[in-house]
Amino acid sequence: MARILAIDDERAILDVLARILGKDGHEIVKESDPVQVLDMNLARFDLILCDVMMPNLDGFELVRRIRPLFDGPILFLTAKVAEEDAVSGYGLGADDYVRKPFGASELRAKVAAHLRRERRPHAHALSFGDVRLDLEARDLAVGGTTVPLTPTEYAICEHLARHPGQVMSRAQIREAVLGWSSDADDAAISMQVSRLRKKLAAVGADPIATVWGMGYKWQL
Repeated sequence: MARILAIDDERAILDVLARILGKDGHEIVKESDPVQVLDMNLARFDLILCDVMMPNLDGFELVRRIRPLFDGPILFLTAKVAEEDAVSGYGLGADDYVRKPFGASELRAKVAAHLRRERRPHAHALSFGDVRLDLEARDLAVGGTTVPLTPTEYAICEHLARHPGQVMSRAQIREAVLGWSSDADDAAISMQVSRLRKKLAAVGADPIATVWGMGYKWQL
């Protein structure tokens, strides 16, 4: 069971989301005004579903504002499927897309996959010089300073760090981190890695190397 914030200006869509996800025991908090979300205590939620095309404040801008305040999965609900739109969404910190019109099974599967990834048990830490991944808390720190990563950014780090020195293609990273059901493509993975490397570089770390034409690897 999880508490999920669903944001969409169409009440009918919110009702459908609540009905579908309620079958899995999730509590759905419905919000039709994206501006109101800015004043919410987002720490109360386990996952956010956010429409893109909304009046007053579109989903892209909303996620840009709330991502620093919310470290759980964010999934866009959108009929916009152009590659540039997807890349923009991932670049703002989204973890996945659910395309409208969506099927109940697809929606439930994607939500379950992201919640499962957040809650899977861990009991160890990985350390590489000043870089340390706390697998229990799902935190990455450099020299004791915690780096604010999105769930997907952290998952990419953990996947690469568990296989140090091994080159991982974008497709391998996508499958391991998001699953094949995700709408993410290679461009989205590149965007996530780019954001991740900028955050690490800001604290003086560069553990992820690009292997041109092949993918990425965690540097020993």
